[in-house]
Amino acid sequence: MEKTTAFKKEEDDGGQGREVLLDGSSNGSIGNGNGIGDGDHKHRHRATSSLGGDEKGIFEFFGWVYHIGVNSIGHEYCHLRFLFIKGKYVMMFKRDPHENPGIKPIRKGVIGPTLMVEELGRRKVNDGDLYVIQFYNRLDESKKGEIACPTAGEARKWMEAFDHAKQQAEYELSRGGSTRNKLNVEADIDLEHRPRVKRYAHGLKKLIRIGKGPETLLRQTSSLGGYGTSDGYFEGQFGDAIEAHEWKCVRTINGIRILEDVADYKNGNGALVKAVALVDASADTVFEVILNLDRRKRYEWDTVTADLELIDSYDGHYDVVYGTYDPKYLTRWKSKRDFVFSRQWFRGQDGAYTILQRPAVHKKKPPRSGYRRTTINPSTWEIRSINVSMGSNIAKCLITHMLEFHTVGWLRWKKHSSSKFENTVPYALLSQVAGLKEYIGANPSLSFESSTMVVQSKLSDVSTSNSDFEDSDVHDEFYDAIAGGSSSSSEDEEGEDDPNKKERKVKLKNVSWAISSLALKRASAPDVNKELDPSVPPVHFDPSQFNGSLPKGKDENDSNCWTAPSGRGFMIRGKSYLKDSAKIMGSDPLLKLIAVDWFKVDTATDKIALHPRSLVQSDAGKKLPFILVINLEVPAKPNYSLVLYYAADRPVNKNSLLGRFVDGTDMFRDARFKLIPSIVEGYWMVKRAVGTKACLLGKAVTCKYFRQDNFLEIDVDIGSSSVARSVIGLVLGYVTSLVVDLAILIEAKEESELPEYILGTVRLNRVKPESAVPLNG
Repeated sequence: MEKTTAFKKEEDDGGQGREVLLDGSSNGSIGNGNGIGDGDHKHRHRATSSLGGDEKGIFEFFGWVYHIGVNSIGHEYCHLRFLFIKGKYVMMFKRDPHENPGIKPIRKGVIGPTLMVEELGRRKVNDGDLYVIQFYNRLDESKKGEIACPTAGEARKWMEAFDHAKQQAEYELSRGGSTRNKLNVEADIDLEHRPRVKRYAHGLKKLIRIGKGPETLLRQTSSLGGYGTSDGYFEGQFGDAIEAHEWKCVRTINGIRILEDVADYKNGNGALVKAVALVDASADTVFEVILNLDRRKRYEWDTVTADLELIDSYDGHYDVVYGTYDPKYLTRWKSKRDFVFSRQWFRGQDGAYTILQRPAVHKKKPPRSGYRRTTINPSTWEIRSINVSMGSNIAKCLITHMLEFHTVGWLRWKKHSSSKFENTVPYALLSQVAGLKEYIGANPSLSFESSTMVVQSKLSDVSTSNSDFEDSDVHDEFYDAIAGGSSSSSEDEEGEDDPNKKERKVKLKNVSWAISSLALKRASAPDVNKELDPSVPPVHFDPSQFNGSLPKGKDENDSNCWTAPSGRGFMIRGKSYLKDSAKIMGSDPLLKLIAVDWFKVDTATDKIALHPRSLVQSDAGKKLPFILVINLEVPAKPNYSLVLYYAADRPVNKNSLLGRFVDGTDMFRDARFKLIPSIVEGYWMVKRAVGTKACLLGKAVTCKYFRQDNFLEIDVDIGSSSVARSVIGLVLGYVTSLVVDLAILIEAKEESELPEYILGTVRLNRVKPESAVPLNG
């Protein structure tokens, strides 16, 4: 089955406006046995994208989604809807407007700077799994709405589409707009139900189809075929922090390499072993196959965990499963085995998936008569799409399945080349990679990826142009339309006009960006005179004047403290990054870390720099030319705030990248504020969960910015994302044994901004939660 990728292009002009979330009908039901919602079942077999027309550079995304929610009388609804995004404008239809010319949108509105888009993970709807995306206003989280997709890949593409729309809005705000439109952005949002704006749409151009037709959604088919993308492929060099693993190939099984980490095992109780394979499918597809609990499909590739039953699920990114297996396929044991384990999954901003699997206990599945309870080895799956040659029809991804072994058992199996290892559960788990590769190879539909996109331009009365939005009274934010009241009967009134159509077709080749496998190993020193004001002499300050509640460590063996490492453990964008994607080793940070506070708070607390206990309010702090305050709000019981204070010895250069960030818009800051994490020491599974890939925090979680006097405070609400909450919950369970490095930087996106530089770093050494100081104590 053919499936298209959200294709992007540089933004150009569009209208000015605000955000909308789309609302659906109140009388919809979750209907037939294998379908969800209502909607027209017509579809177009060919995925299309349209390019051309007067508004060059503005791309449009369209496809079928589910609109889900609760109506005004408390009934849940789930309707099949056709969603359309053009520039920063959004419309929702009951039918495909390309096949029903003149149809009116049931909802429409504008994406603006306060729109937040969050993946909520999988949710069970009508015995089928959907991937839910939530929209909300970060200034008022009560204003929200949800859509859902049948696959993780489609959800990812819609996330990209909305991100692209936000970039378009940011671009237009940066260029200025009419006073009326600027007022619209700042206006209060009214979520009361409003009759649909009765206005026919026309002139859809430059379309990019996301997903398949509605009949495919209704079937909830397990035919998987997605498009993953990646910055490039170097085994062991996917992250932006340098790791200490040393992998050695010790065996090959059916063409799959088995590698062990031969570095010191001081950070864990067992040996780490992994199976690695290159598979002809996208990361989205492989992720769906691994999570799928359909035993008929799992029987074809999984020899151990094929018989799985879902026990419980939480927050869309975590579930617990129960399984059984017959050991006769491995040994001569007679008694059957059963097991319980949890699965926790995340998708990174680079499109890579991580699945954590750990032994678990659940009250719904006590020990069972006739079965011997077995503990499955802790393991992780990492699935990462890689680039393919231009014109290729086959997607590719790298699958890594990592297991923890008891060291004694692994060394015994490794030294004695006997068949005993082949009769063990760990061997069967590692063999899952080989099974996956063969299963996907035997099902070509899982591997196929269209190498081109058929592009159509339809000059018809099908959708709405930017000028139509600007001329009409469209003041709705995107979450308004989705989160409004129940649908009215007017939504069923649809035009039957058949305007003439003109078509033209071209083909767009997929672009494959190669990443250099030889990253430059030289340090990148920030140009201080470029980022800080060269006309002002530097201020000399004594770091001993600044003391936070978390003490500074004397050496690497200290616990419950912080230090400030250099940036040489992080890889950042080099001068030629836009041409060859090459990264270079970082250097010393531009700003100096002067103190760290570790506060205990009742609720997430913003504007912490204004608190009397903050060093920003001290006499010494007020004399500093500039302070960057990073407030990491950690959700827990109680909540915590980890506050990092970075100081500059000169004022910020207003014309520099740092100056544009400090005094820029929140949308600009969200698009540039980047953090690189690295677990230097700690449990291996926590390392895999956190990863070492750079993350744009403003796109992953809610960030609030407070600029005043000589400081900028960034409040990072980790609890605003279900994925981030899940990861931080795992980290807090091991935090007293972790050594964590963080690097903060501003992402460079233009030639003049390269190479990147590191703004600040911090190393947190085995922090103790109980040492947190009450902020208001």
